[in-house]
Amino acid sequence: MKKASVVVFGVLVAIVFMCSFAFGQQDAKGCKDHPLFTRMPGTYIKDCKSAEFDAKKWPDPDTQGKTEVQVEGKYYFILYYNQKGFEDKRSDLQVSRNYQNAMKKIGGSVYARWDEGPNIMKLLKDGKEIWARVSSYRGDQIGVEIIEKEAMKQEVTADAKFMSEGISSTGHVAIYGIYFDFNKSDVKPESDPALQEINKLLSGNPNLKVFIVGHTDNVGGVDYNMKLSQARADAVVKVLTTKYKINPQRLKAYGVGQLAPVAPNKTEDGRAKNRRVELVEQ
Repeated sequence: MKKASVVVFGVLVAIVFMCSFAFGQQDAKGCKDHPLFTRMPGTYIKDCKSAEFDAKKWPDPDTQGKTEVQVEGKYYFILYYNQKGFEDKRSDLQVSRNYQNAMKKIGGSVYARWDEGPNIMKLLKDGKEIWARVSSYRGDQIGVEIIEKEAMKQEVTADAKFMSEGISSTGHVAIYGIYFDFNKSDVKPESDPALQEINKLLSGNPNLKVFIVGHTDNVGGVDYNMKLSQARADAVVKVLTTKYKINPQRLKAYGVGQLAPVAPNKTEDGRAKNRRVELVEQ
């Protein structure tokens, strides 16, 4: 009986072993890609860790590494290995250029050091300052470190009375204090104070119909920002109609991306002003 159990166990181990080759190595339990980067083809996550708060001292891409900055915030580390059959398929330079191009495509800055060490990258987006360090060892092992640092916090400055006065005088009003995660359209819970004021405005003016218009800064492509701003406007309408029971006939969502700035996009303060939701009287 004992011998039979050993045989059965051996068969099960062999099946698992063969399946690992058939389907590839699986990501380590609890690990996933950070939304900033997709992974290189043919890789899996060997290990990962994160911390709610950590600090790293990295060269500043904006000065091409001439100065160093201590970056503090939420920390992520992801270690990728190549799947079986992908060994020695790519060089460190290929890995480096892929991550550099991905960061540049969404408007980030890069300090490229592929021949001397890791790439250091920085992105200002959606009120966050995101730093990344990417290392590659013979193209087979890729380490990605990311720190999300809050660049600034927009405050809710508009109440229902202010909104009403703005619409009465100019036909529209900008709403700050509606928050979204990086590259996402889900409305974050800390947006509730601003949404409650919009609800007060609409509940106190039952004949008022408005366009909910999403705006972005100029970081990233025009087409991408148009889609993102539309998705965010749609999300705001959804919250107002489901959570606050506003009649859907009174709201229409539109996204105009970066096409209607209220400040220059040359500074983070200006970009923060351009990232907004506006109420426009229909």
